[in-house]
Amino acid sequence: MNKDKTLVQIALYAALIAALGLLPKFNIPVAGGVPLTAQTLGLMLAGVMLGPVRGFLAVALFILVVALGAPLLAGGRGGLGVFAGPTVGFIIGFPFAALVTGLMMQMLKKTSLFVGVFIASVVGGILVLYAFGIPGMVAMTSLTFAGASKAILVFIPGDLIKALIAALIAQSVARAMPGIIPSR
Repeated sequence: MNKDKTLVQIALYAALIAALGLLPKFNIPVAGGVPLTAQTLGLMLAGVMLGPVRGFLAVALFILVVALGAPLLAGGRGGLGVFAGPTVGFIIGFPFAALVTGLMMQMLKKTSLFVGVFIASVVGGILVLYAFGIPGMVAMTSLTFAGASKAILVFIPGDLIKALIAALIAQSVARAMPGIIPSR
C-alpha cells in the first residue's frame, strides 16, 4: 500500500473517532466517573478496517491530538488533564484495543466476516480495553479492583451493541468495496 494512502486512512480513522466524540456522553453514577461514549466503536472499526498497525497508529494519533489539548473526547474533554482522571486507563488502552482488534481479525480470517469482526471487537475493543481501564479506575478513584470491575459491568451491553454495529458496518463496507479489509 502506498504511503500517502496509509497516512490518509490513519488520519480518517482518527477523525472518525473524534467525530464519534461529538455524540453525547452518558455519565453513569455507578461507573466511577467513566462515561458511556460512542468512541470505542471507532477504535473497533480502526482495528478491523485498517489492520493492527495502522489501527494502532490511527488511535494513537487521536490520543496525541487530545493530549495536545483538542477537546475531542466525548463531552468536549481534551488536554493533559484527561490523563489524571478515572478514564485514564481507557484512554491509554484505546490504541492497544485497536491493535488487538486488528490482530484478532488476522487470526479469524477463515471465519465469516461478520463473526470475525464481532469476536475481534469483543476481544480487542472490550476485553483489552477493560484490562487497561480497570487499573486506571483503581489508580484514580477510591474503587478497589473488585469495585472497579463491578462498576464497568454496566458498560458491557452497550459495548456488545457497538461490536455488533462494527460487524454490520464492516460487512456492508466489504460488500460495497471488496478487498477493503486487510485481513480478507
